[in-house]
Amino acid sequence: MYDVVALGELLIDFAPQSVNEAGYPVLSANPGGAPGNFLAALTRYGCKTAMIGKVGEDMFGHLLAGTLKKAGIETKGILLDPDQFTTLAFVSLDESGNRDFSFARKPGADTCLRPEDVDEALIRDARVFHFGTLSLTDEPAASATRSAVRLAKDHGLLISLDPNLRKPLWRSEADAKAAIEWSLHQADIVKISDEEIEFLWGLSPQDGARKLLNEYGISLAYITLGPKGCYAVTASQKVTVSSPSGIHVVDTTGAGDIFGGSAMSQFLACHKAPQELTEAELTHIVRFACTAASLSTQKHGGITSVPDRHDVLDLMNRN
Repeated sequence: MYDVVALGELLIDFAPQSVNEAGYPVLSANPGGAPGNFLAALTRYGCKTAMIGKVGEDMFGHLLAGTLKKAGIETKGILLDPDQFTTLAFVSLDESGNRDFSFARKPGADTCLRPEDVDEALIRDARVFHFGTLSLTDEPAASATRSAVRLAKDHGLLISLDPNLRKPLWRSEADAKAAIEWSLHQADIVKISDEEIEFLWGLSPQDGARKLLNEYGISLAYITLGPKGCYAVTASQKVTVSSPSGIHVVDTTGAGDIFGGSAMSQFLACHKAPQELTEAELTHIVRFACTAASLSTQKHGGITSVPDRHDVLDLMNRN
């Protein structure tokens, strides 16, 4: 049995390394895509995972599939499309390591995943199904995502969601909001940022958390606060955890995904339903995830920047 199966985009992040003499950025290619980053953290911390998605039958598609396999993620649910290129994301970074994205995805192979492409056996053999909203931006991937979510719910899986809002990939903000709203109504566990809560409802993290629990039936919500840490809630517990200090940030790409995967790994280790977590257990889950995400920002990329468990625990002890 798989602990977590995720569906969604795999892509190449091109991050700036330097500037040439003409003023153009020199870019470094890194494996990425939020669901892949999420699973990489889970796998690094001892969970059995699998990925469902589509890449191009090209150099980058083969590299991505190989990178996931090397990370220990089951890749039999990843298809190679001979007719579309692997999606590319071009990342620009400011002096604090915060990033902005431009995408070559018109279409990209990830948007071409069809409902009949989904390996249903992987979903039936899992404890948790995870998805984001980037697979809802275009057809046929949107239909494939909805079909997979229905299958997961029918088989009693916990549903995990990271909205992962990327405004440039949506035709309109109204479309993005509608897709996120639908996704929230499907989910049991949500990792969402304070910026996404502001975008959806104009609320504070605390008010947004209450809305998630009371109006959407979310069992466990992590509201990430950027470099400030995370506010997490269940029906019976709420904790606020600060990020560790003294981290020299190089690149924040994938940090939120690594937070989500790290938190899920620690949650699954509790062998409890979300509403059964104690305050101490929820605090540990969030501290571990904040620390892992913070350490990941010291390297470029997502999948390749997940820190070792030893380094995470060592920094937790020192803080």
